[in-house]
Amino acid sequence: MSSELIVQNTESRFEKGPGIAEGLRDLPKHLNTKTITAGLVAALFGCTGPALLVIKAATDGGLTQVQAISWLFSIYFFGGLISIYLALRYKMPINGAYSIPAAVMMISALKNFSVYEASGAYLVAGLIVLALGFSGLIGKVMRWIPLPIVMGMIAGAMIRFGTGIITSTQEIPVMGFAALIGFLVLPKISKKIPPVLGALLLGTIAAAFMGGLNWGNSQFAFIAPQLLMPQFSLDAILSIAIPLAILVIGAENAQATGVLMSQGYKPPVNAMTIISGFGGIITSFFGGHNANIAGPMTAICSSEEAGDNKEGRYAATVVNGILFGGFGLVASLALAFVAGLPKALIGIIAGLAMINVLYSAFHDAFGTKKFKYGAFFALVIAMSGIVMFKISSPFWALVGGVVVSYLAEPNDFKKN
Repeated sequence: MSSELIVQNTESRFEKGPGIAEGLRDLPKHLNTKTITAGLVAALFGCTGPALLVIKAATDGGLTQVQAISWLFSIYFFGGLISIYLALRYKMPINGAYSIPAAVMMISALKNFSVYEASGAYLVAGLIVLALGFSGLIGKVMRWIPLPIVMGMIAGAMIRFGTGIITSTQEIPVMGFAALIGFLVLPKISKKIPPVLGALLLGTIAAAFMGGLNWGNSQFAFIAPQLLMPQFSLDAILSIAIPLAILVIGAENAQATGVLMSQGYKPPVNAMTIISGFGGIITSFFGGHNANIAGPMTAICSSEEAGDNKEGRYAATVVNGILFGGFGLVASLALAFVAGLPKALIGIIAGLAMINVLYSAFHDAFGTKKFKYGAFFALVIAMSGIVMFKISSPFWALVGGVVVSYLAEPNDFKKN
């Protein structure tokens, strides 16, 4: 397909909006205390706990420092660009970032595949999302793999982060309890302090008093990201690409769409899907697992806390996008900071960052009476960490969950 044809097809699929020029023109009058604060809170959420998860995945997966920096750069910088572009074009608080559950999935997947094979799978996932955006088959695909089964898989893959709060606190009780106090108490004292940031602050202070910080070997300097050439492996595509594409569409895009609709917006679903596909393709060449629409940040920036006038809440997304992009550019500094923290403390903060995501996953998996057996088997298969034919548990959780539901509760598919 020629580049001209791709551009034409993209333009024909993209829903019309007010346009970037109008978005830029009206932006100054919508920049106020509420929109700036909401954008800052969304950035603090996305640049603390979730960033720690990506760094943990990179560390456990044996990535080099430059590869980890490139991963962080790509998902934050291009995620920020997605926020700015969509917010200005549609004057809606549509935020870009990456899939947090997918980052969790990569913690185990990178133990079985090289970063180059993983990048090839990221590229394939981006192409799948892009194709679904062009084809308009998103609804049909998600009926084949219902949301409760997807969320059961997510809950199973992430549950060890919840238990990790307890086991890591047992390992470093003083730092652990300090982080818990920061998470539970500091936000009560000041609502401007997000819980995860409070945990990071008090946990780091406790680590300093206990002599647990090791920044002597950290290199606090700008290190440029590097391109890499993806390699393609069928095992990696099945283990990573298919679950990742489903998470981008079925979890992130679906959550963001639902949030926007609940606030009275008419989200451009095709544009959101297509841009998520392009985001996955671009980030794959930096070793990034995807840049796509982000459900949690969209929820923050589209809420009433972002302003009484919903027409101006897109300004919060622009602020968030600028901060995300800036964080991506200084990813090497963030990596150096985290490298000096005790691993157990990182585990505690990462687990605390997952509480709301885990709660949502369990709620969406078991909050209805439909697909309960499929969601349960998806949960326990993902929890097992099983690997067969070099294909990791998230793929088998989706397959097992769908098969069980087709056998045990076929009528739920008719009602879905």
